[in-house]
Amino acid sequence: MSDRPTTEVLDFLREQFARLHTKLDLLTAAQLDHSSRVSSLEAQVALLHGDFANQSMRIDRIENRLARIERRLDLVDQPGG
Repeated sequence: MSDRPTTEVLDFLREQFARLHTKLDLLTAAQLDHSSRVSSLEAQVALLHGDFANQSMRIDRIENRLARIERRLDLVDQPGG
């Protein structure tokens, strides 16, 4: 019996293994890139939430100042009066 068929099969399997290994490396790199992008998006969303909170606080302060101005100029009805 010849070792040739066995050698051909082993060569074929080695070639297939090398291809699979290359594809796995590419998939791993892509997954790492996607993980990095998702982390970046999460950080940006967190910053947006902070910006929205700051804007809300500023609007609240403006509303308070406007209410005080309206009261001082008697532009609104006073409670109990």
